[in-house]
Amino acid sequence: MIGKSVALKVILDSNFLFVPSQFRIDVFEEIERLFNRRFEPIVLSITLQELRRMTEKGSPKLRKQAATALKLAEKCRTVNVEKSEGETSDDAILRVATQWHVPVATNDRELRRRLRDQNLPVVFLRGRSRLELEGAI
Repeated sequence: MIGKSVALKVILDSNFLFVPSQFRIDVFEEIERLFNRRFEPIVLSITLQELRRMTEKGSPKLRKQAATALKLAEKCRTVNVEKSEGETSDDAILRVATQWHVPVATNDRELRRRLRDQNLPVVFLRGRSRLELEGAI
């Protein structure tokens, strides 16, 4: 449709949802600034499961940060995804991002490398103070 901008989908990884509580950065505002357009934040169901596990197991600090990350995830659209046999959460994120050809917001160094290898854009935290985009849409 001409004149109507479709929101860009961006998949948010669990570790990325920790950024606001750890570094006081509004990730939604910053991602919009990076892409210079509206975007639809996406959280995969497996990411929510991972965060819920963290709220039950782990240090008190990790539990609190995971609870905050879950609250933040409520602002995102949840997409139900099943992990295949032997597939990790990162594998599933990579699979969905590749199928949809959408950017992923993550601070996981290995996942970033794998996304780059697939020519997918990555949003990540740079220098504990700002978000940066690697790759093109």
